[in-house]
Amino acid sequence: MKSHELSDTSLIHRYLAGDEKSLEQIILRHKNRVYGYILMVVKDRQLADDIFQDTFIKVIHTLKAGAYKEEGKFLQWVMRIAHNLIIDHFRRAKRIPVVDNGRDDFDIFSTIRVLDASIEERMITDQIHKDVRNLIELLPEEQKEVLKMRHYAHMSFKDIAEVTDVSINTALGRMRYALINLRKMIREKDIVLTT
Repeated sequence: MKSHELSDTSLIHRYLAGDEKSLEQIILRHKNRVYGYILMVVKDRQLADDIFQDTFIKVIHTLKAGAYKEEGKFLQWVMRIAHNLIIDHFRRAKRIPVVDNGRDDFDIFSTIRVLDASIEERMITDQIHKDVRNLIELLPEEQKEVLKMRHYAHMSFKDIAEVTDVSINTALGRMRYALINLRKMIREKDIVLTT
């Protein structure tokens, strides 16, 4: 069986048996989701690179120490490590991350394709996306976090629940309240979200 067809658990066992290529394969398999999530939260490529590297250094140390116990949940475990390192960084820096409306990298709203749109239509669409990003920043932290993980990092509610250390029902509830609050703010501020 080729390494790209092996499960995460099999690759971990191969790595622990001395096959360094298995670790490389598992990192490549999950790199985009882990790095994308980190970048989405920290909004700085160099910082995201550092946290991504620290995440996998911690993964390697934990694996080599024989302390990895979460069979079949490797990605969720790695995402939790990344999440905790991000929190540690912001605690040390004593600041809270905010959405940088001037950045387009890994922004779900900028990936919406508008075919043959006029300049005016593109300007209106850009303004709508900016309005939505601004509204998201007004949400309570727990709601904002779940919404970003779901829509920016494309994480399942199961993964979100594990990363944030809450039940799936709690994660779903936070998402539901985030959407309710967004709709309420859109009505209150009389924002038009159509072109």
